[in-house]
Amino acid sequence: MTIELVTIEMEVEDDAWTNALPDCIAIVEHAAAEALSSPPLRGRGKGEGGEGATPKGLYPRDGRLTSAAPPTPSPQGGGGISILLTDDASIRELNADFRGKDTPTNVLSFPAAASARPHLGDIALAYGVCAREAEAQQKPLAHHLMHLTVHGVLHLLGYDHESDAEAEAMEGVERAILSKLGVPDPYAPPGDGVTEANAQL
Repeated sequence: MTIELVTIEMEVEDDAWTNALPDCIAIVEHAAAEALSSPPLRGRGKGEGGEGATPKGLYPRDGRLTSAAPPTPSPQGGGGISILLTDDASIRELNADFRGKDTPTNVLSFPAAASARPHLGDIALAYGVCAREAEAQQKPLAHHLMHLTVHGVLHLLGYDHESDAEAEAMEGVERAILSKLGVPDPYAPPGDGVTEANAQL
């Protein structure tokens, strides 16, 4: 089963994203669309933000991050995802508020509550953490951004990695999707399968 008529709303809050990757919006939209069209819908899991933690609550209003009322279902009849490319400080605030972890992280997923369907949920990615991870793992930032986008979307679709079996299944789906995007296996040891050609992206 695939999700049809999915709208992907993007907001770039941290200019570091566009400075490093001028086509970051296209990169994220392409990765999210591939993730939505590839895996079967397994139902909603907790994700990393918790079931219905704050649908559409990631976006700044008057310069502050606030919670919001549940979103109105999309008039097109399809699902929707909101993706925020932000900085470490905003991610740290979200992580503290909704997961009780006062530290920045790379990506947060917030699956929408059942009452908000067909909206699927929200994803936020932190530039600083993502850029440092890409450098440490010796991979292009664009590849890491695609991986984390796919990872975040799969959380919205009900995938999780709390057990070894869940992690193995989720990683297998990620590998399959990323292969279609031309991204090497993100779980391979550093240097494995990374050629000069794909290191240019």
